[in-house]
Amino acid sequence: MSSRTIRVLALAATALITATVLTACGKDDDKAAANSTAEASAIRLGYFPNITHAPALIGVNKNFFQDALGSTKLEAKTFNAGPAALEALISGAIDATYIGPNPAINGWSQSKGQALKIIAGSTSGGAGLVVKPGINTAADLKGKKLATPQLGNTQDVALRSWLKQNGLNADAQGGGDVSILPQDNATTLQAFAQGAIDGAWVPEPYFSRLQLESGGKVLVNEKDLWPGGQFVTTHLIVSQDFLKKYPGTVKKLLQGHLKALDYIKTDNADAQKAANAQIQALSGKPLKDKILAASFSNLSFTADPIASSLFTSAQHAQDVGLLKPVDLKGIYDLGPLNELLKAAGQPEVSDAAA
Repeated sequence: MSSRTIRVLALAATALITATVLTACGKDDDKAAANSTAEASAIRLGYFPNITHAPALIGVNKNFFQDALGSTKLEAKTFNAGPAALEALISGAIDATYIGPNPAINGWSQSKGQALKIIAGSTSGGAGLVVKPGINTAADLKGKKLATPQLGNTQDVALRSWLKQNGLNADAQGGGDVSILPQDNATTLQAFAQGAIDGAWVPEPYFSRLQLESGGKVLVNEKDLWPGGQFVTTHLIVSQDFLKKYPGTVKKLLQGHLKALDYIKTDNADAQKAANAQIQALSGKPLKDKILAASFSNLSFTADPIASSLFTSAQHAQDVGLLKPVDLKGIYDLGPLNELLKAAGQPEVSDAAA
């Protein structure tokens, strides 16, 4: 697929998302909204077969979501990257999804604050730039080809921002000082092994796989770019329409999410096995033990959305021309999560920008 075609498809997707949201926003069900315990017959949940989505993998595999949801049927669907999951959420194909910060920001911006709410944090860390051994500095990347999971996704924005900060440009058509080729992660693994690309900014487990399976070296571990090494990699969002109609179901979904997070803390070894078993169920092949262990060691899992990093990510997207200035006030709805945390005797979380 040519870079021109990729750009045209990206613009078409944006137009579709915007049109769909404006249509959906006129169909609010005020009667259902008045019932704070209303529950749906089913909830369609998106997530990725990545270790950065481990709480989702574990929640599905161990039936934590379904157990919490009770009579509400869980329908889980997988995606390769955030923009595709976002489009599915806004078009009404799914009701909630685990997703990175930048697609959530894009959805908020394109829908003028009507499409979604961030309802919980999930994962911090576990992403960065892996390159061929001969590349040692940002300057060495000039004229090289790098991959990201999808144009405008969280890792794509992170790479473009880092390149700009280091005096290099990369346009959305694959041109510039560095050529960025958005492609699915499985293709990236093969392309790197064959020498077709010089590196990739990817999430776990691909961050570890490029190193341990194909001899890549870490040029940038993204956690080194953030205060305290903490930044949102994955959080949980829900469509505003679904949240308004079925707040009872959303609260139960959060209960399953918290159960998965707690399981990672209390039984990490079995949590890793559960995540890997779900990856095997989705892809037909489990991760190697060394990849699984390396991936988990690069991540931390938390219900805290690390809101300050979201606002910084939005600025990064603006800086590289992938986002117009946007007011993110109201993007979070942490009320249901904080109710559950308080009831469990755990600290509440904040949506503050700093």
